[in-house]
Amino acid sequence: MKKRIAAIDIGTTKVCTIMGVLDSTSGLRVLGVGIAPSHGIEKALVADAAKAKESILASIKKAEQMAGYRLESAYVGVTGRHISSMNSKGVVAISRPDTKVRAEDLKRGLDVALNVQISGEQKILHVIPRSYRLDGHEVKNPVGMNGSELEVEVHVITASTSSVQNLTKIIKGLNVNIEDLILEPLASAEAALAEEEKLAGVLVADIGGGTTDIAIIKDGSIYHSAVIPAAGNQITSDLVSGLGLNFELAEEMKKKYGTLVPAGENTDQDKTVGDNGQHVNFTDLCDIMQARVEEIIRLIILDIPGEKAAGLIPAGIVLTGGCANIPGIAQLAEKLTKMPVRIGSPITLSGVSIDALSNPAYATSVGLILYSMKNKGTSNWFSKRKGFRGFLDQLLAIFK
Repeated sequence: MKKRIAAIDIGTTKVCTIMGVLDSTSGLRVLGVGIAPSHGIEKALVADAAKAKESILASIKKAEQMAGYRLESAYVGVTGRHISSMNSKGVVAISRPDTKVRAEDLKRGLDVALNVQISGEQKILHVIPRSYRLDGHEVKNPVGMNGSELEVEVHVITASTSSVQNLTKIIKGLNVNIEDLILEPLASAEAALAEEEKLAGVLVADIGGGTTDIAIIKDGSIYHSAVIPAAGNQITSDLVSGLGLNFELAEEMKKKYGTLVPAGENTDQDKTVGDNGQHVNFTDLCDIMQARVEEIIRLIILDIPGEKAAGLIPAGIVLTGGCANIPGIAQLAEKLTKMPVRIGSPITLSGVSIDALSNPAYATSVGLILYSMKNKGTSNWFSKRKGFRGFLDQLLAIFK
């Protein structure tokens, strides 16, 4: 049995559409990939709907041409500073005489856990199960066990209603149905992290063009998620101001010549670099980049919840996204954080040969496909059509 599946990653600098097929025997096979420059998107938010629509359409058309069929529906990534998250617990009593936990008790626990205060401008994007405790002891599956008190913990992620509506309106205007919305840090984590890291405790930071997306995974489940509105475009803007370049040339020089490798390890630090008759001092270029990257890394560390980082994320930090390609960024992050840091490249997908997808810049794109395969039904955005009870039934299936 085969089923078509697709994902659209709409970033500040690029739009990537992946189309594939799920085979019950051989798994996922990628059939089409479309990558197009992104316009009309600033810090992961729609700034110009017409330009954004053109960019998304260009990406879809390229993927369709490669796959050989029309894209009808897709999972869509969401990020931006409007995202917020919290961990919430629901505690219920098991009062029946046999004290046996049943599925309806889980549903009651979920209902209580979701009784949280949410701003009128926000709406639930994800509710992700984290753990259960039965009479104070953590258990994998309490159904069928005996106890008097059941605690259910979930990770609740909310997003701005208007921001998401602006994005979904564009997608639907292209005659593409939205299967679900997926928070992009969750996708990046799915593509770039090892299972051992997820169990021990690890932070993945996807440093893209407009935002840095953060997810902390602990005990195999999401513990914390956030979006920082500082990333690659801020590095480029600093080069514009500091070196007197236009944005396009500054971006080109950043990618072609920029490095964070310590000056003592560079033999050409006094040279000038550039193209088309415009040159800048290599050391100045690197110093400006380093100052901004250090700030981004410090913002990542400041976002870690109150616990000591060493205890919360013993597996350290995994950097991914386009800025993870800057030479020396892992070493700089290790020096600043005193924790292990590595670069996270997305796992290789089978199917059409697209070398670009192995680049850290495409961790979110690949992760959207992987996350959608493993975690169906965790978004509340499109579950309203089934009612809140239907949404709880979906969550209950995830817990089971």
